[in-house]
Amino acid sequence: MPGAVFLEGDHVELRTVDESDVEFLHRMVNDPRIRRGIAAVDPVTRANERDWVESRGDGDDINFVVCDDGEPVGTIGLKPPNSINGAAEVGYIVAPDYWGNGYATDALRAICGYAFDERRLHKVYANAYETNPASCRVLEKAGFEKEGVHRDQGFVDGDHVDVFRYGLLAHEWQHAGNESSRKTDRESWI
Repeated sequence: MPGAVFLEGDHVELRTVDESDVEFLHRMVNDPRIRRGIAAVDPVTRANERDWVESRGDGDDINFVVCDDGEPVGTIGLKPPNSINGAAEVGYIVAPDYWGNGYATDALRAICGYAFDERRLHKVYANAYETNPASCRVLEKAGFEKEGVHRDQGFVDGDHVDVFRYGLLAHEWQHAGNESSRKTDRESWI
């Protein structure tokens, strides 16, 4: 049985990672088109993926399966925030069969709303390889600003490549009119 829906975007649901997701996640993370975009070089076994799924909830990171009408299309997550400066790194993957449908942008907006409105984070940031311009577009469409370049920090297909750093601050999110308009259960009782 799939995990529970925790957040909703305009077109996607973000649900908790569940054992039923192992096969989808295993196929996705080993797809050469995905590995190239995230510069992953090591194969991930089904057992590795199952261990990762079973360890969800053991740490401070937050991970979701991105779904469209219940169908898994990708993943998104926040690494544990820095408790001093209130910043957390976000990462996302959409399976190649679902590229070009706006799922990553919608999921990113949903998780940013959660990060800023519910977790009270100050900043969400991400890294994107220069060889992955689609990821850069996703970040920019969600309101992230390009903050800098880590020269030759990535290694993709045998070449050193630049890694772009993007960031979004809470006040920028709110200024753009992205505050959550959803009422909490308690507010809807009043």
